[in-house]
Amino acid sequence: MQIQQRTKNLIINQERIAQQEFRSEKNCNTGQKKTALVYCENQFGLVDGKTAAALVRHSEIYTIVGVIDSSLTGKDAGEELGEEKSGIPIFANLDDALGKLAYIPDFYIYGKAPLETYIPNNERLMILEAMEKGMDIISGLHQFFSEDPEFAQVAVLNGIQIKDIRKPPLLKDLHLFTGQISEVTVPVIAVLGTDCACGKMTTAVELNKTLNNLGIKSVLVATGQTSLMQGARYGVSTDALISQFVVGEVENSVVQAFKNESPDIILVEGQSAISHPAFMSSLGILKGSMPDGIILQHPPARKFRCDFPRLAMPSAESEIKLIETISKTKVIAITLSHEDMDDHGILKVIEDYEKKLQLPTTDVLNYGCQKLVQVLSKNFPKLEHKITRENYKILINGKVQSDRHLKDKNEIVHA
Repeated sequence: MQIQQRTKNLIINQERIAQQEFRSEKNCNTGQKKTALVYCENQFGLVDGKTAAALVRHSEIYTIVGVIDSSLTGKDAGEELGEEKSGIPIFANLDDALGKLAYIPDFYIYGKAPLETYIPNNERLMILEAMEKGMDIISGLHQFFSEDPEFAQVAVLNGIQIKDIRKPPLLKDLHLFTGQISEVTVPVIAVLGTDCACGKMTTAVELNKTLNNLGIKSVLVATGQTSLMQGARYGVSTDALISQFVVGEVENSVVQAFKNESPDIILVEGQSAISHPAFMSSLGILKGSMPDGIILQHPPARKFRCDFPRLAMPSAESEIKLIETISKTKVIAITLSHEDMDDHGILKVIEDYEKKLQLPTTDVLNYGCQKLVQVLSKNFPKLEHKITRENYKILINGKVQSDRHLKDKNEIVHA
């Protein structure tokens, strides 16, 4: 009897796996954005909620239909980021969300990026509940949900998928550095920073959108889980790789983007900071992409490194000196995170930096990407020729920029 029951269970599981594979194939072929609910309890708008914030701002894959954070229940996600009303509501919990939405979303995204290794039990229970409701699970944590026996079993029973964005490629598919980066003949620009969660990815995404809107074909290479969730076609989560392969994986991503897309420019997302003692990803990104120029993101009002209250923040000047000491490339512009700053403070810093460091400086979410486009055109004249006269006039008038403008400059901008 036990053998018969096991055989029956095996057949049932195989049927469910087949249904799951069919569902996956169907989802891939629709070409439409899938609906998603983002979990970010007690962290939305804060440092550890940067994944949720980024998805609210931009996603090429998902239509975000709500955020879960009981501390902000009933509020609008866009407004909570200090931006325009997004129409994305914030719910107290999963029951609240499903009770108010007209349908069950396709995906449940874990939208926090904590330092802790494992999620607490209450968050596990909500993930299990989401799976039982038929929602696929997306996670960017180092804790791989797909390898959790309980999660895996419930996923099979409910015919849903679990996708761990940070899960690295198989060993056989990893790349060592080859030097093929020398074959890339278009400008490669890395967006590095002075700390974690200071706006590097946001600046890269906004600049990428602006360049493409101007008629310059730009491709963004992702190096973190959030930008991969947003829909970047090239890249890998560098902090999940064996260190020996970081440089080679970054190089391969840039080379593949160049070969497959024939772009006019490639932007590479940075991670953490070259000077940060806790993380090494930025060094691998700098070496693997061998950029032709660097845009440096900096939060001037931040006194201590994110999550490290005993480590003082470096200055933009010291970070520039370090970058230009260990590489042949130059920093060509500075972009700011306006956390804890008002309008006057932002403009004062821009004026001071441009005078002291002789580099174009801007806050992309406040003032758009005009200065960045201008400095890129100056350093790489072929790019300027790609901009039509009409689009150039729009740029000068300040209309081609971020489609979101901050209302309250004291709001924190992370990612």
